[in-house]
Amino acid sequence: MERLQKVIANSGYCSRRKAEELINLGKVKVNGEVVNTLGVKVSYSDTITVNGVTLKKEAKEYVLLYKPRGVVSSAHDEKGRKTVTDIVDSPNRLYPVGRLDYDTSGLILLTNDGELTNLLIHPSHEVEKKYLVKIDAVIDPSLVKALEKGVMIDGKKTGKARVKIKKIDKKKKCSLIELTIYEGRNHQVKKMFEAIGYKVAKLKREKFAGFTLDGLKSGEYRHLNIKEVKKLYAACKNVK
Repeated sequence: MERLQKVIANSGYCSRRKAEELINLGKVKVNGEVVNTLGVKVSYSDTITVNGVTLKKEAKEYVLLYKPRGVVSSAHDEKGRKTVTDIVDSPNRLYPVGRLDYDTSGLILLTNDGELTNLLIHPSHEVEKKYLVKIDAVIDPSLVKALEKGVMIDGKKTGKARVKIKKIDKKKKCSLIELTIYEGRNHQVKKMFEAIGYKVAKLKREKFAGFTLDGLKSGEYRHLNIKEVKKLYAACKNVK
């Protein structure tokens, strides 16, 4: 027996947090009866419907994608733009773990494991994210170092970060900076650089939860094996 919200998340329908919202709203039925109380336990043999859709247990799938620029990090897009799920060929309903901006490239995970998704995106778990940032300016090293101590964005100071200047080209007036953060706030990297007076010209996520883009070209993806999935769970080091 498992908690209802966990069974819904494990079906690939949505994250556990979203499942809890749907239960509270009375959108979930178990064997034809509405359940709107959290904590109810069910078995995988029970018939569960969410918003009128009967859930089926899908095989877990984990995909590492090299997201190109100009692709939306969602399962659907109201504007009809290409999404990450359009790139990955799968019979399952996959969802991206977190988001990368439309104009940002790099590593993104897709899965139908709602439980793992929730763990990886929760800020308290401090999952590592490494970015390569291009600035169309000769950057002041002293200002960049301020990012490590934390800067104010959206009224809140950012957490710990690691910064490394990879290259400064004075002739072309551009700089490449490697930034590693352990949060996942909205447009965080761009806002961090804006806080020290610079606009990000190009952004790429090179590493997430210990995984890199090694062996992949833009638009390519690969499936993770069981050992790698265990590594993802282990990356959520502060699980409570």
